[in-house]
Amino acid sequence: MEEKKEESTNKNVKKTNLLDHNSIKHMLDESVSDIVKSRGYKEDVRLSNLKLILGTIIILVALVAQFYNKKYVVLNGVLQLILYTKEKNAILFTYPPEGSFTSTGLVVSSKLPRFSDDYTLTIDSADPKSISAGKSVQLTKSVTQWFTKDGVLVEGLFWKDVEALIKDYAKEEPKKKK
Repeated sequence: MEEKKEESTNKNVKKTNLLDHNSIKHMLDESVSDIVKSRGYKEDVRLSNLKLILGTIIILVALVAQFYNKKYVVLNGVLQLILYTKEKNAILFTYPPEGSFTSTGLVVSSKLPRFSDDYTLTIDSADPKSISAGKSVQLTKSVTQWFTKDGVLVEGLFWKDVEALIKDYAKEEPKKKK
């Protein structure tokens, strides 16, 4: 019976390879997404859907272009422009929480530079020009504070830090129009 308890607790453990920079960032990004959603924010998938539709159109045009001597590079450039200008380092776009007085959601973005252990998490307003937009808040910490030597994420510490950042964003007063 104790073996079953051990197995069930091990299933909830998030473990990663500490030598793989991308897997660390991916795990932290997934956890941030879970935390933000648990706070009542619903994910806004409109940009993702637009990218999927545009990508499908690009593929169809490329298939047709195989048989005709036409250029289709412009559509691919449009997709790259959307990624560069709108998405940047964003890992999550949200709608405002239900029952909230703010009319704008969040843009959660993260960075983990190569050869660095400093993870930077930023929360911005989805519409920075809105009157209800809050100031951008940022958290930069070493990932070594959230992982054990075995690569297990200490979720309690990470949740506490991310929730503090969300609360910090929520208590910021909205910008006043001049």
